[in-house]
Amino acid sequence: MSELPRYEYVKLADAIAADIGSGKLPQGAALPGERAMTELHRVSIGTVRRAVVELRKRGLVATLPAKGTYVIGMPERPGDTPQEGEPEG
Repeated sequence: MSELPRYEYVKLADAIAADIGSGKLPQGAALPGERAMTELHRVSIGTVRRAVVELRKRGLVATLPAKGTYVIGMPERPGDTPQEGEPEG
């Protein structure tokens, strides 16, 4: 069975999350502006905006109005969080 298609904004959010996880975009780094990202990733501004919302939901970035969007976290990797029934720490 093949994988279901994904929305473009999810693909973009995943690509940016991968850049954060690899250290290409370290904590505190500013993401490019919306218009720059439309040209860089060849997507619409609506796609960029939805991708940023998705990254905020994942806890990876925060947006400061009139300042920009900044990396605040790292993507969770499998095994980083305790499974149900496992002790923490």
